[in-house]
Amino acid sequence: MAILNYTTTINSIKTIGEITQALVERGANKIVVDYKESFPIALTFTMNHKGQQMFFELPANINGVQNVLIKQNVPKKYQTREQAIRTSWRIIKVWVDAQMAIIDAEIVTPAQVFLPYAITKNGKPLYSEIENTGILQLEEVI
Repeated sequence: MAILNYTTTINSIKTIGEITQALVERGANKIVVDYKESFPIALTFTMNHKGQQMFFELPANINGVQNVLIKQNVPKKYQTREQAIRTSWRIIKVWVDAQMAIIDAEIVTPAQVFLPYAITKNGKPLYSEIENTGILQLEEVI
């Protein structure tokens, strides 16, 4: 099975606008898009959690997506960098929409959903910091 949304024709800027709208509707109050070589590589936003602003960064791993498109041997026209950009942002949008559904249902809070992407005082995502400590090597409980 090929990667999700690999045939999308929707421009990444339009997709980022849709992601932005979903985040703003749930309380995001500052959103910044980072660019590299004139294409979007990450979306950073802030949300208030228990009176404090939390910063989150959603990266679009365009190189990773393009590598998967090539590995999966999708048609050549879908293996381009431009297609990887469109595909990566559509995948992020699908993920954000799914997370918004469980937030809207009050199953979890935005902070719970986005916690791995929270930016720490060191300027790195929380998941990276935890991964580097080795804490993810949890022992079996059962």
